[in-house]
Amino acid sequence: WDNADFSRGIGTTFYQEFLTLNTAKPPFVRDVEAKVRRYMRSSYSAAWTLKITWEKAPAYAARTDTRRTITYQAVLTTDGFRSYVLMLYQEGGMQWDYTKLATTNVLIGYT
Repeated sequence: WDNADFSRGIGTTFYQEFLTLNTAKPPFVRDVEAKVRRYMRSSYSAAWTLKITWEKAPAYAARTDTRRTITYQAVLTTDGFRSYVLMLYQEGGMQWDYTKLATTNVLIGYT
């Protein structure tokens, strides 16, 4: 979640919330649960999940280059006790020229 710049009207951010404590789970939530189980090697049943998508987001400052964009998602999920975040990036989707950013020591993901 870097300095995306939507000030030029390019790109979109949207989200979708899934409350699944006592309801049938949509395929997306079942997929998130499967990923958490696989990567964390533990049982997991989501009570709440939030999917945030940044689509065709230009880097800050957008005035320099609005053609190079990135599409990525963050999925936050919890069972009420444990919480996880999945960082999802479009294959080949990093189009930002990191050499033109304010700082060049950039990472995809988090530390």
